[in-house]
Amino acid sequence: MNAIIAEESVVHGWLSGFKAGLGAMTADALFFVLAALGVVAFVEEFPTLRAAMVGVGGVLMLYFAYGAAQDVRSSFRPADAVGDADAVGASDGGADRIAGTGFTKAFVLALTNPYQILFWLTIGVGLLDPGTLDVLAETPYVGARLTGLLVVETGSPALVVGFFGGILVWVTGFPAALVGAERRVNSLAPVVAGVSALVLAGFGALFLSQSVGAFFG
Repeated sequence: MNAIIAEESVVHGWLSGFKAGLGAMTADALFFVLAALGVVAFVEEFPTLRAAMVGVGGVLMLYFAYGAAQDVRSSFRPADAVGDADAVGASDGGADRIAGTGFTKAFVLALTNPYQILFWLTIGVGLLDPGTLDVLAETPYVGARLTGLLVVETGSPALVVGFFGGILVWVTGFPAALVGAERRVNSLAPVVAGVSALVLAGFGALFLSQSVGAFFG
């Protein structure tokens, strides 16, 4: 998600990065509601469905990685042209189209990510159950080594509000910081776009290999 937000921010402006963040946040809110209702537990009961979702997510990541790689070249521009894409695209309505694309990218990637569903089946639902929750212990791959590092008390609606409030602060501040830095460092945009492409391609390849392994392993 952060790779998408970063690319959209430095290439198309703060508004596009912010809306990409809102796309991821919207998916989180949807998963939270579905997890509380017990709907997303359906995915956990069918390994084949999970494997298919992993495969679709991997293909989408590779597709978006290709787009980010193309943005590496297009993001080179003169210093006097560096600025928020909100102003650049105002005359032709381009900003609205670009921002909508960022929202859709992040939203669709989140919906096809079974690990995000797993997060809401564990940590997400646990936010409302009175007791304690070992947050980092649920982290994929490295959770066993992070057990006990971040334990929070759960059961308060304020915790859920604070959780989503923290996400909102991040999707607002992260794009703003990147856009501000890009105005000072003219070469930042292609660097961020390139790193985003590598991150997306890497996770896309990982997801595809896991999907193939689940089907044919």
